[in-house]
Amino acid sequence: MQAPAQILQPSPPQGELPLTRVPRVQPVADEVIGACKTFLDALNLQINISGLEDKELYIPLGIEASHWSRIRKGEFHFPLNKLDQCCDLCGNDVVLTWWAWKRGRGLHMLETEAQRLLRLEREENDRLGRENKLLRELVQGRAL
Repeated sequence: MQAPAQILQPSPPQGELPLTRVPRVQPVADEVIGACKTFLDALNLQINISGLEDKELYIPLGIEASHWSRIRKGEFHFPLNKLDQCCDLCGNDVVLTWWAWKRGRGLHMLETEAQRLLRLEREENDRLGRENKLLRELVQGRAL
């Protein structure tokens, strides 16, 4: 599982305290995610392992409490346009992992352009280091 992005809470309405608790971030065994039969099972697992209370999720997601309750029971559908924010709030990607596996895929972190350039530079540096070592050994008569 990847580490969660920094969680930005929306400003609370006047007179309310902000929701500041950070979710529990803990690894989830592949077998546990794989045991989820439905999207709802995966969503409830994601929410439950976060350690957050329902109101700490439905308020920042902008979902009414009664609607949230019905979502958790499977009576209403979770709004997919809020899935990314839900993953950030929960501090895990259980639902995304479950969905990828269901489709026969996996998840991996994408490499940024800066990370790609750094990786290429390191690979070139390693190659030059091996070449330099070989040339030094040849000069000293120790090669082969």
